[in-house]
Parts: sequence; structure tokens; C-alpha cells
Amino acid sequence: MVWRSVQRHDRHSRDDGRTGLGVRGWGLVRGPTPNPPPLSPEPPNVSRIVVCSLVLSLLISGCGFFRRGPVAYPGGIQEGVASWYGPGFHGKRTASGTVYNQYDMTAAHNTLPLGSRVVVTNLRNGRQVEVEVTDRGPFVNDRVIDLSFAAARTIDMIGTGTAPVRLEPAGDRPLTRVRYAVQVGAFIDRDAAHRLKQKLEDDFDNVHITTVPGEAGTYYRVRIGRFGQRTQAVDLAGDVAAEGLIAIVVEDAGAD
Repeated sequence: MVWRSVQRHDRHSRDDGRTGLGVRGWGLVRGPTPNPPPLSPEPPNVSRIVVCSLVLSLLISGCGFFRRGPVAYPGGIQEGVASWYGPGFHGKRTASGTVYNQYDMTAAHNTLPLGSRVVVTNLRNGRQVEVEVTDRGPFVNDRVIDLSFAAARTIDMIGTGTAPVRLEPAGDRPLTRVRYAVQVGAFIDRDAAHRLKQKLEDDFDNVHITTVPGEAGTYYRVRIGRFGQRTQAVDLAGDVAAEGLIAIVVEDAGAD
């Protein structure tokens, strides 16, 4: 008997009530003893290449690469419930890499590209504030945006905690949203990427390859799915990880 690793998922919560689904970690379970490896070396195969590409995948799966071709909101606006977050996150790093300052005019949004600027109108009193999207959230189903303490105070929603709001672009561009996918490999070798794609297509729909230039040449990123909600991609990542593959949830602009 040997031990093999399995990935477990769990719910995590934040101290302002926002919740989401995340990977809790790796555990060990008993499994059958594998056959001993052959004495002669075997040629590289797709599964070995996937494992070797883990570090590469992590390095080039950041959000900054995935802002081409996002989907526009109907009419260029969005309405829903806003909440706010403050002291519990002050001084912590955001999804954009900046440090959260509750006194800045910023916000967290799940689908708007990081760096977007939007005007938020409190539909109860008509007050408005312009914010920059620097983080991801809120992780509660009925909420569309999490405002910083300063932004929430500007539109007078600190006391109520939440408020119905309208989001509009802070310029000529309409509001857009990103898509999410599960990345399972990134390669310099184009043929290796296509071999993995063909293998994955036996079990998964919407397998595609996107490219990004790098110092060593063009990277070919193999991805599965394209979702409007990050939680959908997280669910798929669990299925992919159960197959023994690397699964990284990324923002995705579409196939090249």
C-alpha cells in the first residue's frame, strides 16, 4: 500500500460575512501499490509534461493577461445590492496586487476587469461616488459590489450596511466583464499543448488554447470552459483536479 494525494475543497468565510469556495489543501489517502517502473527510460508523455509545467502555469496565469474581448453588460450598466468592507481588510493585499486602504475610493467586483472605474449611485438617496475596481468580491449571491469604507460613507450606506445601487462606466467605455476558465498547462512547445488539448477533449467540453508572448517565446496555455461566474470555474477545477491534473482558475479572454 502507498499514500496518494487528493485535493479537498471547503467553504471559507471572511469576517464581514462574505463567503466563497476555495481549495483547502491536499490530504493523503490509501491507495493500491503501483507497479514498479520499468528499468529502461520511457519517452516523455503528456501527463509528465503537465506536471513539469506547474510552475510555468502559475507564473503566466495572472489576471493582467486576460483583458481582451470581455463581454459587455446590457445597456452598459448594472444594478444590484452593494455592501462595504473596511477594518478587517485594511492593509491587506488585493487581487490587483495593491494594498487595500479603506480610505481610498476603491471597490471589489467579481467580473469587471481590475482597474475599471465605475460610478456607483445609491438608489435610495441618489448619492454617487466614483471608484476603481482593485479587488474581487463580494462572495454573497445577491450582492454585485463591495465598496471601500470611504466610498460607502460617501453615498451614506455605512449604517445600513447594504444599499441598492446602479453601476455605470466612469467614461465613454461601457461596463464589461471577464470570463473564467480552468488552466491545466502552459507550454513553449505548441505540439505538446495540442496533444494535451486532444487528450482533455475526451472528458471535457470547450477545451481551448490561448497564447501569450514571453521572453522565451510564445506560451501556449491549455484551458477548459469559459464561465461568467468564478464559482462555476472553481467547481470545474475540482473535477479536473480529481483526474490528477493541475487546475488553476484564471480570467479568460477567449481562444486565439
